[in-house]
Amino acid sequence: MASCDVLVRGAGAVGLAGALSLARQGLRVALLGSTPPVAPAGRADIRTYALNAASVALLQSLRVWDALPPDARTPVHDMRVEGDVPGNSLDFSAWSQGADALAWIVDAAELEHALGTAARFAPHLERVSSEVPAELVVLAEGKASATRERLGVKMALHPYGQRAVCARLQTEQAHAGLARQWFRSPDILALLPFDRPRAGHGYGLVWSVPESRAAELMALDDAGFEAALAEATGGAAGALRLAGVRADFPLAFGRAERLCGPGWVLVGDAAHVVHPLAGQGLNLGLADVAALSAAVAGREPWRALGDEKLLRRYARERELPTRAMGQLTDALLHLFASEEPLVRELRNRGLDLVNRLPPLKRFLTERALDRPPAVSKEPR
Repeated sequence: MASCDVLVRGAGAVGLAGALSLARQGLRVALLGSTPPVAPAGRADIRTYALNAASVALLQSLRVWDALPPDARTPVHDMRVEGDVPGNSLDFSAWSQGADALAWIVDAAELEHALGTAARFAPHLERVSSEVPAELVVLAEGKASATRERLGVKMALHPYGQRAVCARLQTEQAHAGLARQWFRSPDILALLPFDRPRAGHGYGLVWSVPESRAAELMALDDAGFEAALAEATGGAAGALRLAGVRADFPLAFGRAERLCGPGWVLVGDAAHVVHPLAGQGLNLGLADVAALSAAVAGREPWRALGDEKLLRRYARERELPTRAMGQLTDALLHLFASEEPLVRELRNRGLDLVNRLPPLKRFLTERALDRPPAVSKEPR
């Protein structure tokens, strides 16, 4: 490919989705990034994504969602959030919202494999091994984007001094589509219902803890780690057993100072990084893709793809949601990480209060579901 309309730099989930979405408009799209392996089953990848309704709708429009194996996507029907004090909890239900699910827990490797397969067969989309001239460059290279740095766009990452310990778990007690989360100083533990390795009896673990505690947990043998899990969860999800290896990664908060410029835009982690406590990282990135695709589809016939005025429409659309989610997750983390007795009392009473106010619960659930906007499917 000598030149193209759009060059997408980065071939992770957000980059692949962006390339597919723009190519469906009939644009000539070049995708620059490493090719995902053909057989994800052999990959030691324990990541899971929590996807909301809007993200699922985008993947359906790209004909990727139905390509996922049934056991690689598990619906969350209910969610329970617990605080420091036993009995103080907050419960959410998809049924009360008239929704099929509050979220879907998806195998990260399988999703990237399905997106990669769709990209191989997509018209107007070609993988390239080096940069080619383009009217518009979409930067989806992740939080360490080298291209963003070369453009002089600053993104200060603020480390939390925490690491997320992740693993796949299994238990004899069926999860019944219930996601569980414990907010306690100084850690946040999430059990995400997942149908691997055993249908109805698996979980994805995301345990955010201070760095010193993460080192201790990673150093434990399997039996010691399982004992730590039992203590942290109080056996609420049954006897949890490791179903594979553990991994951990550092947690930080950051947002790029600009989302676009003449001929370029930032999407996904290249634009914003949030704490995983709300499971919104990939959802924000896929919402970026949907907003950019809509802005491009709605442009005037005479306006160039790289016109900064056009790209500012995308930036304005994403400014408030990304800033609000970043501030919300940051505030929640600091609220629940505090060991001050008064703060602990207030936050636990807050959980109980929200649980007793159905209208507020419905509002919070609606925001988490993020009902999908219209996504352009037709070629221009």
